[in-house]
Amino acid sequence: MAEYSNTKATVLSYSEAVEKTRQVLKNEGFGIITEIDIKAKLKEKLNIDFPNYIILGACHPMSAYEALQKETEIGLMLPCNVIVYEKEGKVFVSAIKPTEVMKRINNPKLTELAERVEQKLKKAITAI
Repeated sequence: MAEYSNTKATVLSYSEAVEKTRQVLKNEGFGIITEIDIKAKLKEKLNIDFPNYIILGACHPMSAYEALQKETEIGLMLPCNVIVYEKEGKVFVSAIKPTEVMKRINNPKLTELAERVEQKLKKAITAI
């Protein structure tokens, strides 16, 4: 899998994995503030059949506030995307690694915060 993500294959169905992902993110203090059903959008806009794939924009409010206090333009990198998708008959859940994103920002004040958020996301993915 990609260096910039924590990914886990699951034995859950796609719909079960989406619901479980929502729950474990909530348990870690994240809210879902955006949601993009890629399968539905590609069908609607391009009439393309695509496997199940959803992007959940997860926000940990206090961490987002703290990041915005340290770097005004960090909003370009928020929220933390978590995806649930089907590939070759398997269901995967994957979360961005905030530490990888923060390397592009080059603001040392964000490093520790990114590590904390990443641990929360990793804990959520592991719980699925």
